[in-house]
Amino acid sequence: MLAIGDLAPDFAATDCHGAPLSLSALRGRRVVLFFFPKAFTLGCTIENRAFRDNHHRLQALGAELVGVSVDTQRTQCAFAQKEDIHFTLLGDPDRVISRAYDVLWPVLRVDRRVTFIIGPDGRIEDIIRHEVRVYRHLDDVLRYLESTPLPIPYDTAA
Repeated sequence: MLAIGDLAPDFAATDCHGAPLSLSALRGRRVVLFFFPKAFTLGCTIENRAFRDNHHRLQALGAELVGVSVDTQRTQCAFAQKEDIHFTLLGDPDRVISRAYDVLWPVLRVDRRVTFIIGPDGRIEDIIRHEVRVYRHLDDVLRYLESTPLPIPYDTAA
């Protein structure tokens, strides 16, 4: 079981534009990595819309947003297009990322609704778990990011 302070497991996947993405490529930035059970289901659609509608706010707080489910990448891309989602959605049909983060339901083999806030150093800063109250993920992410701002880089040109 992953815990706050642990190094977040690296992963490699392909986004909807065919570009490779790995967690290590995002090193130096804060990442909000959220897992959800299935694209096109009611709760997951509500959750993704909430993140979509607040994507610019999360970016302004210094966070990269990445969503993962056990769907195929093709399904994720169709979901992103239908819902006008412009942050990264990754399909994990082989459940490699899901296993690394220990978020799979044992019998159902879909992801639990879990969000990891990963710091610029690659360590897990916070873990948010709410299965039913889908808005709580966004609310808790925003609360964390607002209360734990990243340090402003020192400008050597000034």
